[in-house]
Amino acid sequence: MEITDVLIGLLAGVIVGGAVAWFALNAVFNKKKNSILEEAEKEGEAIKKEKMLQAKEKFYQLKEDHEKVIKDRNRKIQSAEDRIKQREAVLSKNLEHSKKEGEKVGAIKENLERQVEVIENKQKELEKSHSQNVERLEKISNMSAVDAKAELTKALKDEARTEAMSHIKEIIDEAKLTAGSEAKKVIIQSIQRLATEHAVENSVSVFNIESDELKGRIIGREGRNIRAIEAATGVEIIVDDTPEAIILSCFDPVRREIARLALHQLVTDGRIHPARIEEVVKKVTKQIEDEIVETGKRTCIDLGIHGLNANLVRMVGRMKYRSSYGQNLLQHSREVANLSATMASELGLNTKLAKRAGLLHDIGKVPDDEPELPHALLGMKLAEKFGEKPEVCNAIGAHHDEIEMTGLLSPIIQVCDAISGARPGARREVVESYIKRLRDLENMALSYPGVTKSYAIQAGRELRVMVESDQVTDDQADTLSFDLSQRIQTEMTYPGQVKITVIREKRAINYAK
Repeated sequence: MEITDVLIGLLAGVIVGGAVAWFALNAVFNKKKNSILEEAEKEGEAIKKEKMLQAKEKFYQLKEDHEKVIKDRNRKIQSAEDRIKQREAVLSKNLEHSKKEGEKVGAIKENLERQVEVIENKQKELEKSHSQNVERLEKISNMSAVDAKAELTKALKDEARTEAMSHIKEIIDEAKLTAGSEAKKVIIQSIQRLATEHAVENSVSVFNIESDELKGRIIGREGRNIRAIEAATGVEIIVDDTPEAIILSCFDPVRREIARLALHQLVTDGRIHPARIEEVVKKVTKQIEDEIVETGKRTCIDLGIHGLNANLVRMVGRMKYRSSYGQNLLQHSREVANLSATMASELGLNTKLAKRAGLLHDIGKVPDDEPELPHALLGMKLAEKFGEKPEVCNAIGAHHDEIEMTGLLSPIIQVCDAISGARPGARREVVESYIKRLRDLENMALSYPGVTKSYAIQAGRELRVMVESDQVTDDQADTLSFDLSQRIQTEMTYPGQVKITVIREKRAINYAK
């Protein structure tokens, strides 16, 4: 009981002490709270005053800006009113002026109407007078106005026709005088532009005859027969000392073949005279044209190509009479067509299109005219013109890299063309290498001092060198000839032997005045 009482007393003391402490803390907290509230109220009053001042300043600023805007607007309105008043004044003046001008225009219009009325009356009088004169002339001439007009028109037409015929005759006479020189000029320009295409061709054919007595008959009295043949065929006929042979020279193999067949028929028949020559040439020309078309059709049938335009078929037939670097163009095209079809089949491509493009890839070498285009681009344009598919046209145009390849067919045609041309025995030596060898010979001689001119003649088997007599002595000429021969032996490749001739001459020139 005593312990319990002690515990109770202790607990009561603790409770009383805690209550006292709580009241003490509460008093301190209330005091602190009151001080914080007072400080917060003071700060709030200060902020409130500051914000009020800022709001008043902003209000005054906005008020000033608004007054400025109103003043500007009033000034613009006033200026607009002033402009409107000025415009009204101008319009009123213009209106008064227009009224005055209208009165003037009305007077002018009335005056013009009176003048028009007078003119119409005069015109009626003139027409009446003209009709009376026409009637009087018809009575005098016993011919109506329509008949007279037709007669006059006929006379004018006859006169104009006569003058035109005289002008035409003058033009024809002038053309006859200048035709020869103009034709030569055109031919020379054409040869210069197309030298690369035609220099590599066989440009002559040999026509064999049984005896040289036939040469005189082919020439004819005063050369009439040979001139008639050349005029009808466009082929130059060379009759020289070659035994039992006549040379036919022409860049066009078709014309050369026509001349050869015509000569063969004339010699076989025995009747050689101008009229017969023209008849045989026409007949052979028709025969060759038919053969060209038949060759083209047969080639297309052999290769299984269908639906080819008739013009392209004819060009395919013309390939028979064309060669490229000594290789027959038709055989080359057939070979490329077969190679292309084989390669396309291996690659899983369209073999018919490949064969078609292979046959037509060199079609630009046998056009009817000779435009200034590479044969690949010309062939592409011809194929486009005659309705070939874009893949075929691109393969034709791109087989020499003139245009960009757009399909798998194009490289096949290019490769097959190279295969056909590069196989052993397909083509002879390119003429460019022959010409280059001759130029190298001449340039080698020109590299020596004192040499003025050099000429490679006899197909490169002789080199003639002209030297200045003032700069090169006789002994030096001998040395030059020897040095050139040694250089040619060591630096160049050539068939047979090359003769070097150094020419030195002294010229003394004076003038008698």
